[in-house]
Amino acid sequence: MKIKVNQFVGRHSPASHGGLYSISNPSMDIIDFSSNVNPLGCHPGVKKFLKKQLKFISTYPDSDSSNLRSNLKWYTGLNESQILIGNGATEIIYNFTKAFLNEKTSVLIPIPTFTEYEKASQLSGCKINFHKTFNLNDDIDDFLKIIPKSGAVFVCNPNNPTGVLTKKSNMIKIIKNAQKKSSLVFVDETFIELISEENQSLIKLIKSYENLFILRSFTKSFGLAGLRIGYGIGNKEMVNVLQKLKIPWNVSNIAQNAASAAICYHPFLEKSRMLIKKENQFLKKSISKIKNFSCYNSSTNFILLNTKIKSKTLQKKLLRKNILIRDCSTFRGLNENYIRIAVKKRKDNLKLIKALEAI
Repeated sequence: MKIKVNQFVGRHSPASHGGLYSISNPSMDIIDFSSNVNPLGCHPGVKKFLKKQLKFISTYPDSDSSNLRSNLKWYTGLNESQILIGNGATEIIYNFTKAFLNEKTSVLIPIPTFTEYEKASQLSGCKINFHKTFNLNDDIDDFLKIIPKSGAVFVCNPNNPTGVLTKKSNMIKIIKNAQKKSSLVFVDETFIELISEENQSLIKLIKSYENLFILRSFTKSFGLAGLRIGYGIGNKEMVNVLQKLKIPWNVSNIAQNAASAAICYHPFLEKSRMLIKKENQFLKKSISKIKNFSCYNSSTNFILLNTKIKSKTLQKKLLRKNILIRDCSTFRGLNENYIRIAVKKRKDNLKLIKALEAI
């Protein structure tokens, strides 16, 4: 018997990502510069709180994540009806494309960027157009001209892996232009809470633009990568559709409770931002002095590097020193001349610099 597979699933290949489990036989002694998580990790108060939550292991979670959505209402200033909880931000990306895009949908994606927008759109059979740019602020007018009609636009802001923040004024131009063309705009703000620039989030614009959907995560800002929890923000109708589509009990009790606790410690983000700004500048200044490497400006907790040493070769050499960096050759629009490093604490950053100098 020959099993028939959906044509888009049959052609699908998973995206490559960083993290310890992106390599074979990872050691817990490795310093992971390939994952863009808050360098301070999660707040100690969250860890302490979670120890009291183990009693919920035998209990089914609230499938609607009601308590967390209520807490996010307080945190974001929006209604629960505008908030959706996902098993990590990536689940929401795939559900969004499944719900609102199809074979007739034209999608616009600026590259290089997070690969899952492309992968999720491919699974829905979309016609994907790419716009190569290292800084959308520099060619915003050209980008606006190619926004599709009755389609969708994906923008990561600040962008992964370049670290560039598209100015709020330019993001509004994109949303307004797309609205005129009856297109949706999916804005990934998973790193925006870690930037030092103020008032750059589009959350307050949700009520003004029905074509806008925003993605957030507890992975990067609050250091909960291992628990897999994110949230989406959109108009009530859009969120209702996504609520129907998600699988039951998609987020565990532990993850929901950890996220709620993390929000309570949100002032911790300011401490994180101060550290990131300081160490970002330190890394860029130090690495720029090393032969074969140059750094791109970044607004957030990671830096894209241009390297004259092939990225895969460099990754192998650094692994021998128990340091893992992100090989960026798997990003559409980049090649083996690029790597990405996370901003970490000074002790770890010094080890990376020393290792790069030795190479």
